Parts: sequence; structure tokens; C-alpha cells
Amino acid sequence: MVYFDAASGAPLHPVARQALLASLDEGWADPARLYREGRRARMLLDAAREAAAEAVGCRPDELSFTASGTQAVHAGIAGALAGRRRAGRHLIVSAVEHSSVLHSAEIHEREGGSVTRVSVDRSGTVDPAAYAEALLPDTALACLQSANHEVGTEQPVGEVAGVCRAAGVPLLVDAAQSLGWGPVGGDWSLLTASAHKWGGPSGVGLLAVRKGVRFAAQGPVDERESGRAPGFENLPAIVAAAASLRAVRAEAAQEAARLRELTERIRARVPELVPDVEVVGDPERRVPGIVTFSCLYVDGEALLHELDRAGFSVSSGSSCTSSTLTPSHVLKAMGVLSEGNVRVSLPLGTPEEDVTRFLDVLPGAVASVREKLGAPAARVVVQEDALVVDALGKRCPIPVIELAKVIGDVPIGGTVRVLSDDEAARLDIPAWCEMRGQEYVGEEPADRGTAYLVRRVS
Repeated sequence: MVYFDAASGAPLHPVARQALLASLDEGWADPARLYREGRRARMLLDAAREAAAEAVGCRPDELSFTASGTQAVHAGIAGALAGRRRAGRHLIVSAVEHSSVLHSAEIHEREGGSVTRVSVDRSGTVDPAAYAEALLPDTALACLQSANHEVGTEQPVGEVAGVCRAAGVPLLVDAAQSLGWGPVGGDWSLLTASAHKWGGPSGVGLLAVRKGVRFAAQGPVDERESGRAPGFENLPAIVAAAASLRAVRAEAAQEAARLRELTERIRARVPELVPDVEVVGDPERRVPGIVTFSCLYVDGEALLHELDRAGFSVSSGSSCTSSTLTPSHVLKAMGVLSEGNVRVSLPLGTPEEDVTRFLDVLPGAVASVREKLGAPAARVVVQEDALVVDALGKRCPIPVIELAKVIGDVPIGGTVRVLSDDEAARLDIPAWCEMRGQEYVGEEPADRGTAYLVRRVS
């Protein structure tokens, strides 16, 4: 089985495994105690903190270890907002942040704060000028990921950090997807990361808070980790996380060049091998190893199962693979196709032959799924001067398949009205129009669901 989902969780690095096993024997005692075993544990913890701080680019006393990257985000946002409560209660986030950031923003709103969500372009990139426009006199904190976890797009953190610094507003950077490749540039104020993203063990997060940043830890606190992550430290996992971070950094430049070459090959070959595909994410400013594309007329869950049977583990942002039947918030914010979405994220050391075999298998997998979905029973009626497709009760990608089947039945300038109650249709029908050169007119309420209007122009 070939594992191509490193963006969700990278395989445990050999150095992490070695460090974990060694520290199980040496680091089991309480590092807060003064006896011999405690002092030995404290030395291991201090060494791990220094190594992680060097990789982050901060002072050791600015860095705390948490129980996960999500906990680091929640603690960082809550602590920064509380520390700057006198400045105001306005929070800025991008529309494509990790769910942990967006969930913190939702809690902030429920508690009476205000939130501005900065939009992105079709590559998933924010405009620093949009952050400048979002800044208000009562802005307490801004958040921006260094690189997107679904499409790999790198964000202009340095420019946004400069804008925020000029306004006296701290910037929290979620560096989960990029920290293994190198330090985050720019004058950021807080930073979070998660060890399982770079090949460390799960259950270890990093929270860096620069000196001078007003910060008030929330919830019950104790003497551990500067009061920012209460509870007994998982010292063996922390030591393994720091050791693996140092190890992946040592080989990052060489491995990044190799993985970029492989991902560029996938980005170029997939549209040649599979018709009706949209490759998403910035083609240049992106972290190594992540490629995301969406296939028209494909059920995302069915495609993932087909690839799994062929021996490949990949992930998807398609609504068809979600229990909520709503598309990925990242793809939705970008305004790109979500149906049949596949994210390929290559682990360190991925052999070239695995990529070659994936490209050999993919066309057949897509064709197989399309064949199974190729003859939907659409109910088509003519209503005044528009062709009406009733796709109510049918899920992604059926509404778009039915639209594609009938667009040729209307004259140039004619309209197709698609009735659908699938949330994904709101994203996928405009994306289909963009790919097919047709005009998306808009949406309007219907007796049931929503009517999506498409005008044939070619």
C-alpha cells in the first residue's frame, strides 16, 4: 500500500522512533522534581525545547509544548485575545484557515467578539492589502496560516506580518504544514505547529509567544509550560518531536527539490491523462509534496475507494466524502470545483516509481467511477424559454452530470435551470461553467432547494 496522505499525518520518522524509545527509559520522571531522575528528565525537556526553538526561530523561553497542534491554536488565540482585551475584541482570520482556527473564531463570536474573514483568490492566496483593510481600531489579533493544508498554497506571511506590526496588532501564524521545511519568515508574534505533520509522534504541539506580546492563558493553569499547557508533559513524545524536527530540517533542502519535481510531474500529467480535471492551488508558491485536483462527474468517496483498491491512500475535500455533505471550506472559499477532489501529499522519501504507478492507475480509476455514474435518470422539462433539470434529492456529482448532459439541447443564449438541494451544487455548478466556458447567471429560490441558472454561450 502506498501512503499519499502525509499532509494529514506523516509516517513516524526513524529518528523520532529512536528518540522515543530511548527517552522512555530516561525521561519517565517528573521534570519539576529535584532528585536525580527528575533532573535527568529536566535536561531532556530543556534540550528538546532548545532544539525546537532553534527550528522555529524563537527563544527557548518563548516556546511551550502542548498536547496537540489544535490545542496550541486554541490556547494561542484565546490567550492573545484575553491579553489584549483592552485593545478590543476584533479578530481577523483568513477564509481558508485550519478548522481549529475557525472554531476558535466561532467561539469568540458566540462570546460577543467580532470576526472578519478575509477572502482568497482562486489559488487560495490572501491579499496583504485585504488584511490591511480588515484592521480596525479595536483589532486584538490576526491569524494566518503559513501554507494551506488542503491545496499547499503558501501565504504571504511576511507582508501580512508587516502590515499587522505597523498597526500594533499581533499576528498568529499556524505553521503546521510548513515548519518541517523551514522557519517562517516575517515579524510574526505567535506561532503554532504540530509534530505529526513532520514525522514526529502525534499528541505534541508547539506554541511560541514572542516576548512583549500581551498574553493571558485561559482556563485552569499550573506551573507547567509557562502556564500555557497544564498537565504532566509527555516527555518521550516531546523529545521525539524535537529530534525529528531537527532531522527533517537537515534534509529539507534536498528532499524539497526532489518532491517538488514529483509534484510538478503530477500537476502536469493529470490534466493530460484525465479529461475534465481542474488542478487547484498556486502553481508556484506552494509547499513541496502537495498536489490537489478535482475531477468533473466523479463521486469523491467512490474515487477514493477505487484508488484504495488499487493500493493508494489519498484524501479528499469533496462533499461526497463528508458526513455533512458540504464541500471543503477551503475549496468553497477558493471558488473551485469540489466534486471528485483528490489531495495527494507525498511523504519524505517517496520513490519516483510510486508516482509513476499512481499516474498509471488514476485514469482507469476515474473512468471506472464515471462509467458507474454516467447514466443518471434526469427529469428534464421545458419551462418558458429555459430547460429545467430536476436534481432535487441527488447528491454531488449528479447535478453537474445532468447539467452537462443537457447543455447541448438548448440553443446558444438559451438557459438551463438546475434545481438542487445539495450544498455542493452552489460551488460546483459555477466551477463547471468556469471550466466549460459557459455563463453562470446566478441562483434564485425555488419551491424546494435552489435554482441555479446557466446560460449557454458556446
